Amino acid sequence: MTVSPHDIAHVLSEALPHMQRYDEEIVVVKYGGHAMGEEEMARSFARDIVLMEQTAINPVVVHGGGPQIGEMLKRLGIKSEFAAGLRITDAATIEIVEMVLAGSINKQIVGFINAAGGKAIGLCGKDGDMVRARKVSRTIADPGSNMEKVIDLGFVGEPEHVDITVLTQILGRDLIPVLAPLATSSDGTTYNVNADTFAGAIAGALKAKRLLLLTDVPGVLDKSKKLINQLTADEARRLIADGTISGGMIPKVETCLYALEQGVEGVVILDGRVPHAVLLELLTDHGAGTLMKR
Repeated sequence: MTVSPHDIAHVLSEALPHMQRYDEEIVVVKYGGHAMGEEEMARSFARDIVLMEQTAINPVVVHGGGPQIGEMLKRLGIKSEFAAGLRITDAATIEIVEMVLAGSINKQIVGFINAAGGKAIGLCGKDGDMVRARKVSRTIADPGSNMEKVIDLGFVGEPEHVDITVLTQILGRDLIPVLAPLATSSDGTTYNVNADTFAGAIAGALKAKRLLLLTDVPGVLDKSKKLINQLTADEARRLIADGTISGGMIPKVETCLYALEQGVEGVVILDGRVPHAVLLELLTDHGAGTLMKR
């Protein structure tokens, strides 16, 4: 399809008020899911991030890597144990998690952004003591006895403290930080942190204008499976209580609520498989996904 120069000029003109709204603002983008696994989509995402930076937005990318970790563990013959649907990260697994997240995935995203004309820097929560984590465990109901049982997930953590010193040195200098969700505890133990949770903690500490959570679904759906375009925090809590928001969407929405409490102005859950989803959300009237505000 050929787009006329007039159409291009019209689109750019329409984007102007949106560019002004986000001028010099921080936008944290959590990048994961299937969009990460396909090279052309990954390169397209990288171009969109560079375009954001060129329009005077300060993007911070936080990435996941669950499928890639699973693939590497399989290749190395390390069998994963799961409990309540969660991977137990033992000492052998955390070494691979760190190698894949802070190594191959992080540097691939950095490479794609740089190839698109940006200047990306790959970091993780351990750098500059950026994210301090504490060990997490999960409580599940034992199907046999129906009693609550504590599951030890191994080297899985959650953010306890965020130090933005390193990020404030980077942002506003034409540099794009790309963060892997690894952190250390106060005694130096390495923990794997859920990427959504990590992104929420980073966005909250930076008082970001927006946190964008790219997922494999269009956003939050109502009981008729139709997209809800906008939610308040109170409405989101009600939808969790009545079961409209369920399953894997609950922790995503809880991350959104946490980020809003920490001072993020708005959080959007959107489909990362949609081409240019980030630009649609930030720079058009159309928007994408579900916007949650305080």
